[in-house]
Amino acid sequence: MPPTGPRVAAFFDLDKTVIAKASMAAFGRTLYRGGLLNRRIILRAAWSQLVFLHLGASEEKLATIREKVLRLTKGWDQARVSALVREAIDEVVEPIIYAEAAELIEHHRQLGHLIVIVSASPVEIVAPLAEYLGADEAIASVAQADENGLYTGEMEQYCYGPYKAQHMQALAEKYSIDLEASYAYSDSATDVPMLEAVGHPVVVNPDRVLARLGKERGWEIRHFVRPVRLRDRVPVPPPVPAAAVAFALAAAGAAITVLRHRQRDETAPDPGPGGGRLDAVGALLEGLRPLLQRSLRSLPTPRH
Repeated sequence: MPPTGPRVAAFFDLDKTVIAKASMAAFGRTLYRGGLLNRRIILRAAWSQLVFLHLGASEEKLATIREKVLRLTKGWDQARVSALVREAIDEVVEPIIYAEAAELIEHHRQLGHLIVIVSASPVEIVAPLAEYLGADEAIASVAQADENGLYTGEMEQYCYGPYKAQHMQALAEKYSIDLEASYAYSDSATDVPMLEAVGHPVVVNPDRVLARLGKERGWEIRHFVRPVRLRDRVPVPPPVPAAAVAFALAAAGAAITVLRHRQRDETAPDPGPGGGRLDAVGALLEGLRPLLQRSLRSLPTPRH
């Protein structure tokens, strides 16, 4: 029988909460093969992915990235982007889903809770991903398209920071959701409004600011560390270019993680976005740039 009273929902941020990398970056290779991106853009995306994963990004930085993405996608066909994402979702997403997140989603489903994916990424990526994960609803950013289905370079709906909480409230009204009885999961301090919107906020793989805030407020803190990898089930080695890029990213990630652990002091005031770590990290990343460039030069020619 359908619920007769207020419903309980579980709201999941996507990047670094349910999946182990930024969703837009994850589909970069897919868009490249579809002829929408070139090698230079892929390299810059890989670079941004490293910084985002290990240092986080300020609201100003994310706004800059958003504007660049909108300019880049102006004139793209919305239907083509959606089709490319859906065609590649098994290949791209399955290896990077956190097993703990998948288990938690299933737990909430068994309890009869409404499962909602909430992300600042484009709806063309978030909606099929939410469907793939078995979620009931998706809240995402929406880029404006003209009468021919081509992106205009403008944003119709932005789902970031306080806007996430506003969209959650609208969904709660639509489905009679009791937010005080509901759950929210996120890794980023930019999602504090999302976490504050529910009665059961849970911090997952938190950045430094959110880790400190979570401790101060007594919020539950979880760490997801087991991404589901396809190669663990089917022992097929990745193509050489993908393996080389993966090696470069993994090497940089490991080195940056060491730097972060050496310099982390949870009792010290936050140094701001990037802080004094950027010089050392920048030098490290600069040393890895040639490897990434060589790997990307060996990518196959995109389809047109």
